[in-house]
Amino acid sequence: MPRNRSAIAALQKLEADREALDSKQRELEVQAARELGEIILGSGLESFSKKGLRKVAEELGKLGEDAAIEKLTGRGATRASNTAPGTQ
Repeated sequence: MPRNRSAIAALQKLEADREALDSKQRELEVQAARELGEIILGSGLESFSKKGLRKVAEELGKLGEDAAIEKLTGRGATRASNTAPGTQ
């Protein structure tokens, strides 16, 4: 026979679950920031101001990956493409 839980107990469990998820989200955000930082370091972007880097990132995000690469390089590069520049 299923156990009948009160609404109060269910709300308390939901709140505890929500807090655990919030904590996990914060951990993953820190890890993601670290990964992105490692990608940026050495790329030349580290010399941009915070404001400039944020603006560049927002605009590239709006374009999407393929459109941003095409716009920046002047060619239709994609992640799946293995051809070197100038060998097409």
